[in-house]
Amino acid sequence: MKLVCVGRNYAAHIEELKNQRPDSPVLFIKPDSAILPREQDFYLPDFSKEIHYELELLVRIDKVGKHIAPEFAHTYYSQLSVGLDFTARDLQQSLKEQGLPWEKAKGFDGSAVIGEWVPKSRFEGRDHLEFTLERNGETVQRGDTRHMLWKTDELIAYISTFFTLKKGDIIFTGTPAGVGQVMPNDYLSGKLEGMELFSLNVK
Repeated sequence: MKLVCVGRNYAAHIEELKNQRPDSPVLFIKPDSAILPREQDFYLPDFSKEIHYELELLVRIDKVGKHIAPEFAHTYYSQLSVGLDFTARDLQQSLKEQGLPWEKAKGFDGSAVIGEWVPKSRFEGRDHLEFTLERNGETVQRGDTRHMLWKTDELIAYISTFFTLKKGDIIFTGTPAGVGQVMPNDYLSGKLEGMELFSLNVK
């Protein structure tokens, strides 16, 4: 199983981090060892002093696909969730400045939080889904899939031209604006259309 992540898929987030707007989706992969086990706290790693939360809509692939046409992409998944792409921002910035890959800043153990899965049939349309992150009871990040530069089905088609998608693979579709640093004793809660799908403590 692999986690395929999309970067720079919301214009406001691109501006927030002062990045260049890409002409095509930015992709990177997290190993399955990055998945934070359910009911486990997130422990801040000692190699970074600036871990950021990034809330994202998640899609789980149901069957093998390669060179998937956009019009058929919706048949390759049946469930949605929300999750966190924890990022060691200081380490990432240092690696970027050196022109080096930044997997160490994105794929470390526990850096991928995956919420409970919900049938996509529960939602009327996937192009207007709201999702939020609460930190200690306060909403700190709010996203809406209508603001995606590339919609979910477009992403699946694009990703499948480079990587064969297999059953169980998970796609992180990108984070909206509002990312920020997590601190010890924070309590984080992620919601999709008002449904809480994950919660965790930061240690």
